[in-house]
Amino acid sequence: MRIGFYLSGAHPVERVLPLIARAAKAQGQRMLVVAEDEALLDRLDHALWEQFPQDFLAHGRAEAPHAERQPVLLSTQCSAANDATLAALADGHWRPEAESFERVFLFFDEGGRTAARASWRLFDGREDVTREFHELEGGKWVRKA
Repeated sequence: MRIGFYLSGAHPVERVLPLIARAAKAQGQRMLVVAEDEALLDRLDHALWEQFPQDFLAHGRAEAPHAERQPVLLSTQCSAANDATLAALADGHWRPEAESFERVFLFFDEGGRTAARASWRLFDGREDVTREFHELEGGKWVRKA
């Protein structure tokens, strides 16, 4: 499993997560976006439609009809009805269920650093896990570790 820790800095997750979703779409991959907060999922829903109008980022909510067809699925649960291999934890909270995905993106802001560090340490000594740390610089994700 590959886990990316994504520090968004001063940018809200709904402004930066679409960058990752766009890259996943370009590679033909399916993604599950998870957040407990329905208001955050609403903001992400709008951002996925509006941020890149030239790129159609098809997506839907897990509770809506045809969830299994969506390339990007928004959910409060870390369970992919769309058979996603990628999971984006948009609210900065690690979930043990995320370990069932090939790749996980844990998004957090400055206020979430402590929790992200604790999540990073969960995988100390795990040879089956590759960890990466990325930071947003100049509108692009830059790998720092």
